[in-house]
Amino acid sequence: MAKVTGIGGVFLRSRNPTRLAGWYREHLGVPMSDHGTVTFHWDDSATDDHPGTTTFALFAQDSDYFGEPGQRAMLNLRVDDLHDLLGRLRARGVEVLPDTEDSEFGRFGWCVDPEGNRIELWEPAPGM
Repeated sequence: MAKVTGIGGVFLRSRNPTRLAGWYREHLGVPMSDHGTVTFHWDDSATDDHPGTTTFALFAQDSDYFGEPGQRAMLNLRVDDLHDLLGRLRARGVEVLPDTEDSEFGRFGWCVDPEGNRIELWEPAPGM
């Protein structure tokens, strides 16, 4: 039987894909092409201690977790040092939400891209 084996991608609408791709490259280090695409190969960076996972989750229509009610998708990006990245983003004038969250899954923080999309930044707990 055919089945889903992982997340193939996350796609966002953009008013200016070239500018937004540049923002993701400059501020978050995402190696996007000039066309606004990147493919991550988890097999290349996974270890027994850090297997590298991607999660697909559904949220209720009225959830405020994404921020603005019109935001239809949210990126969750794994990071290796949440505190440092949030500080660098603030120093560069990027909108960083003031709260962070610690859980058994790791640490979470949020920033907002130039088009108003909330981005979740996740420093995984050891072993995740």
